[in-house]
Amino acid sequence: MKQLTPEKRKNNWDKLRELITNTFEGERLEKLNEMYDYFEERMCMAPASGKEHFHNAHVGGYVEHVLHVIDCAVQLKEVWVNNNAKINFTDEELIFAAMHHDLGKVGDLDKDYYVPQDSEWHRKNRGEIFTHNGELSYMTVTDRAIFLLGHFQIPMSENEYIGLRLTDGLYEEANKSYYISWNPDWSLKSNIAYILHQADSMATHIENDEWKHGVEESEKKHQKKYKNLLGDLKTDDSDSKGKPTEVKEDNLNKKSKDLFNELFGDA
Repeated sequence: MKQLTPEKRKNNWDKLRELITNTFEGERLEKLNEMYDYFEERMCMAPASGKEHFHNAHVGGYVEHVLHVIDCAVQLKEVWVNNNAKINFTDEELIFAAMHHDLGKVGDLDKDYYVPQDSEWHRKNRGEIFTHNGELSYMTVTDRAIFLLGHFQIPMSENEYIGLRLTDGLYEEANKSYYISWNPDWSLKSNIAYILHQADSMATHIENDEWKHGVEESEKKHQKKYKNLLGDLKTDDSDSKGKPTEVKEDNLNKKSKDLFNELFGDA
């Protein structure tokens, strides 16, 4: 499983706060700083998902994912511009919506959205590193994000609301009426939602690829250790001519125990 060092988590947090300072101004900046000061400790530690095969299911994964989505959104906007798409929103609106699309994953004012999964079976067999906090009142992640922004009296434009609301695309059933309509008057008036959904999907898939690569490398490492230790066992069980010899039980037990510990850690 991917892990971020404390230094990396701090660097990500500093980068996010610097982006806030450089993007927003006036009373909205003050309100944003108030909210981020309030959630700093919890937000720095929050994962972006609960299962390792989803994306960024590790401590600090939330902030890292938010930064990825912002970066992808800015890049994708340029792709749309270069292909003569209509852009009727500002960079500030794009960054604001990308920054807060998953804000609900922080939790409510007092409780975390994700808590560590204490079931070893679920961790091992389902890859469930974190689980949803049963003490929270039910809200969708998007609804909770909008609630938190409202609680801290952080205003947003119509473009920001539409972008934030629809970032999950058709993965969220409530978004269907926005994306699919037989009435042309009800079609989206801005491309911000499409760009944000693409950015979120892009960041999520890249993070999932990083996890897969890490698993593959870990498996290769374990296989190499297994072969090396198995080779040591065979060497100890043969004489100089390669013929099997009688092995002392204590020596075999020790080698077997070493092999187990190398592959799986101390019991």
